[in-house]
Amino acid sequence: MQNTLLKTIMIAAFSVSLIACASSTQIKSDPGGADLYIDGEKVGKTPYTYTDTRIVGSVVHAKMKKEGFEDLDVSFNRSEEPDVGAIVGGVFALVPFLWTMKYKPVHSYEMVATHHQDVAPVPEYQQSITPQKTKRKSKKN
Repeated sequence: MQNTLLKTIMIAAFSVSLIACASSTQIKSDPGGADLYIDGEKVGKTPYTYTDTRIVGSVVHAKMKKEGFEDLDVSFNRSEEPDVGAIVGGVFALVPFLWTMKYKPVHSYEMVATHHQDVAPVPEYQQSITPQKTKRKSKKN
């Protein structure tokens, strides 16, 4: 009986430790629909759910591109929040301690619009001339 219970606990702990290795975060941009590149590779458009099994401290580099907006380069790392499942799994098997931290659930970024000058400057000779005020002499009666 005790042997079966121990096996069940070990299988459950091993299963939790495998599941706890993955971490996900949602990447959002304002405005949405920006092309998203993760570590230089195009992966889709925002909003995008990113999942990986990298170890604690790993850095992810992301770039967002959208017409009419400046490109936005960001990075986030896998040490933003503790992962309870991996910590519990790590008690039974030391390997999950490499995944004891995870990403925040959501990363939101605001993109900055580019400023294009659509109107050509008016040539100097076409600019209006503002008349100067002149002083009038008042007539004395």
